[in-house]
Amino acid sequence: MASKIKLKPLDEQVLVITGASSGIGLVTAKTAAERGARVVLAARNERALRRAVEEIEADGGDAVYVVADVAEADDVEKIAKVAVREYGRVDTWVNNASTSIYGRVWEVPLEDKRRLFDVNFWGVVHGCRAALPLLRERGGAIINVGSVLSDQAIPMQGTYAAAKHAVKGYTDALRMELEEQELPVSVTLVKPASIDTPFFDHARNYMERDPKPAPPVYAPEVVAEAILRAAERPTRDVFAGGGAKAMSAMGYHAPRLTDRMMERTQVKGQQKDVATGRPDNLWKPLDEDGGERGSYDGPVLERSAYTTAALRPVATTLAALGVGLAVAAGVRALRGRGEGGSDDGGGTASPGGPPRRDAFRGRGNGVADSAESMAHVPRA
Repeated sequence: MASKIKLKPLDEQVLVITGASSGIGLVTAKTAAERGARVVLAARNERALRRAVEEIEADGGDAVYVVADVAEADDVEKIAKVAVREYGRVDTWVNNASTSIYGRVWEVPLEDKRRLFDVNFWGVVHGCRAALPLLRERGGAIINVGSVLSDQAIPMQGTYAAAKHAVKGYTDALRMELEEQELPVSVTLVKPASIDTPFFDHARNYMERDPKPAPPVYAPEVVAEAILRAAERPTRDVFAGGGAKAMSAMGYHAPRLTDRMMERTQVKGQQKDVATGRPDNLWKPLDEDGGERGSYDGPVLERSAYTTAALRPVATTLAALGVGLAVAAGVRALRGRGEGGSDDGGGTASPGGPPRRDAFRGRGNGVADSAESMAHVPRA
């Protein structure tokens, strides 16, 4: 059915993007507008949305914003109404809004867990329900931003991982049901690795110290490119960052060893050296929660050769080969550790720790991109 779906070029599209006030959503909105799309930005923070639209318009783009909480179905319906009122239609709907909670699952209050599901899972459901009536006749794309945690859970983000697993299940079922009815709607799940955005700075925290992404970390532009490629070409799913693909594959092929690696490295590995007690955006937006990048001060990969290859079928085999080599190296490293091997490892990246500096020199090499990321702990 995917071959029968015809999506428009980006410069002929109207895009709706939720979670568009910062990070992945903001970068995607700006990039889409630069390429000629008309964009509807939605989020809770009106100040950040207004600033984003002003910047897009100053650069010659066309955009409007809607203040909305995706946890509220009526708010999401309002997004759809504004899109139709301003532009007459919707061609692509991107469900990107997301937040997180850090802490051991038994330490996180039940009301916080429910709130996270309201945003991360039910926000996607509300978006799909609002988008489908607009897309089912003319055709178009629904793009849901999940995470590598849709495939592989990690400690200290149990509720987030559970919600992203739910997003994957819902997205896959929706795709199959639309295909069975031969409706012209493409449904994509994008699964990012760790991304340098304010996401970590905004997350609710029950750990001893502030959260941080585990390296290797990618730029939000990597995810934006995956989203916008899926807006023009029907795509079932895609990992944004070779680290996401490698981690998912390792969890599938060596689940117990992956568990042990996570247990050893990713409790402390997701914490900074400081505890600031900063506010979060779980229940309400922060006064200043805009911005494309976060406070992470480590190396950031500005592009992913794996993702670039995966989005171009001719090069997919090379990308798969790179990930295969990374997974094999990762499994060997984990087994070596289990047999008394050094925690430092000897490959391009040590599982659970930062990659060696030479890993970041190979950004144009699909194998290097995947191998350096094999111990990546992700986000969306």
